[in-house]
Amino acid sequence: MNNGMMDKLTAAPNTSAVSRKRLIALLEESMTTCSTTIVNGDPGSGKTSLISDFAARCGRATSWYKVDVPDTDPTVFFEYLMAAIRQHRSHFGGSEFEQLMRTTEESDFSVLAEAFVYELLKSDKEPLLIVIEDLHLIYDAAWLVPFFVRVLPLLPSDVHIVITSRTLPPAPVWRMRSKQNFTVIDEAELAFTRQEAVELFELRGLSREQALIALEQTHGRAQALAACAESMNPEFEQEQQLTSRHVTAGL
Repeated sequence: MNNGMMDKLTAAPNTSAVSRKRLIALLEESMTTCSTTIVNGDPGSGKTSLISDFAARCGRATSWYKVDVPDTDPTVFFEYLMAAIRQHRSHFGGSEFEQLMRTTEESDFSVLAEAFVYELLKSDKEPLLIVIEDLHLIYDAAWLVPFFVRVLPLLPSDVHIVITSRTLPPAPVWRMRSKQNFTVIDEAELAFTRQEAVELFELRGLSREQALIALEQTHGRAQALAACAESMNPEFEQEQQLTSRHVTAGL
């Protein structure tokens, strides 16, 4: 596996200063009641930090795939997705599936969807979390809706997909929410609450009053709130980096 592929298939580092217990609970509930969770929000809203924290806590192996614009090509997309899954289910996607992946017409991707589910069913039964990050970059791909509309209702119970996105999925997929195929965590839910903001600031040696002022200024956006905390106590970040270097040196 080359470095470029490794970058796309490596889980994002968990940079959360505090664990978002409220949101982790929503993700846990979705994992037991739905096949898929969509985490939807603008850049800086905390999508990736939340999912990396959840992946570390959920007790499942995690296959992580970060989508880029060229992945609109279905062969490229499924090669990456297959490689991500094979990190934990080494026998996933045999030669027949690979052949189907390369020959299926974009208008008939429901067939590939069924083959994909079959591969999940017959591969190792270790519970699996599949994270597909930034799927919005290829929402205009003609094959995407036929594939996901067919896959979501068929996913086995030991597999859960988390999709991060900056925009809502295409309408045919979105309408499946009413059928309880997936849960949506949107930007309003991603915003820090008062309690979460206070916890974040207290961990950095800052006061409740400072937290509430910053919360009002940033409207609870994760990245902006963390930046405020860092600007108010830059020594904390320096101490954390120094401690990290000492621990690494000790290893």
